[in-house]
Amino acid sequence: MLGTMTAGAKSWIYLFEWAYSGVNFSLAGNGGSECVDFLPMGQRIAESILASVFSILCIIFALCKITLPAKIPSVERSDFCGKRILLVVMCLTFGIELGFKFATRQFIYIMNPCHITTMVQIYLLAAPPSKFLTALFRLHLHMLSGAPIAILFPVINTRLLPFETEVYYLQHLLMMVIPFYLIKIGGVYTAEPLWDLSWSILSIGCLYLYHFMPMQYLAVLTRVNLNNMLCPAVSDPFYGPYYRLFAIVHQMLALPVLGKIIVFISQTAGIKPDNHVNEIQAFKGSNQTQKEDKPAHESRGGSFIGEADKSLQFIGKDDRLLNGVRERKITREELSKASLENEENGNIPNEKESVMETMCNINNGHLKGM
Repeated sequence: MLGTMTAGAKSWIYLFEWAYSGVNFSLAGNGGSECVDFLPMGQRIAESILASVFSILCIIFALCKITLPAKIPSVERSDFCGKRILLVVMCLTFGIELGFKFATRQFIYIMNPCHITTMVQIYLLAAPPSKFLTALFRLHLHMLSGAPIAILFPVINTRLLPFETEVYYLQHLLMMVIPFYLIKIGGVYTAEPLWDLSWSILSIGCLYLYHFMPMQYLAVLTRVNLNNMLCPAVSDPFYGPYYRLFAIVHQMLALPVLGKIIVFISQTAGIKPDNHVNEIQAFKGSNQTQKEDKPAHESRGGSFIGEADKSLQFIGKDDRLLNGVRERKITREELSKASLENEENGNIPNEKESVMETMCNINNGHLKGM
């Protein structure tokens, strides 16, 4: 394998050899030349192109459909110290896992999706509220299929240090507990509607693209079987030359189904707070957000003062006129008379008459609705 690499690739491989030199290629499914040659290179390239094109299409489609709350929701239920406890426990667990990876010189396995999802959950527990946090939370809900798969079909034949297997199970159990607790808190940790599949499709696109592009390339270079991209795991029920195609299909079903199961259980068990979040499309600009956020009474009369004050800068600094508009007592005739007087004094250009007319229409419309 090294003989076919460029000089630049070889230098990077030797530079980061400390991160994977402890991987035991004699163990089945761990990597090595036999694992790299499990699939013909032509099949590997064809599957990668197919998966990458499919991923890009999924991402493009989903970005046009995903929604976010119009406003950052307030926390519906008091948290006390639950988030902090989960943050500390997850950080300790993940820290011990990283220690095992350094000790065994297998740090490259940090690239596996479960570790990436763990880092995302640590950020979710620690970061301040924002719309980005809501987007990341919804995205990660559909990236959790690896946790139950790791528990049901564990690959622990490479974990030889004391408590390494126990940390493996604890990490994946925490990955399943944290989403339920965050949904219970509510606020920015709000899932999309149950019928909305746009976030599921976006997660599928991101995960597939990550697997078949950077992860697979790194796996081939190092001969380490990262997340079974080179050869199937010993416990894979679809073991065979087409195991990756089976994985594309069953993960396309498992990712959204598991995410929706989490939301459904949260709703039926009363975990999810009923906060009636107003959803808008994420990439449609701020005008729609302001329009949908504004209550009906504000859209008619509440914004009158701001529009009137803005228009009066063209009319002049007439305190009587300004106070009349603010008190909603000025009439169309009084406004026209004042504008003509100001125009004769040179205070208002002719082209600003339409502004006065518009302002007067707003005023009269508000008076009719009161």
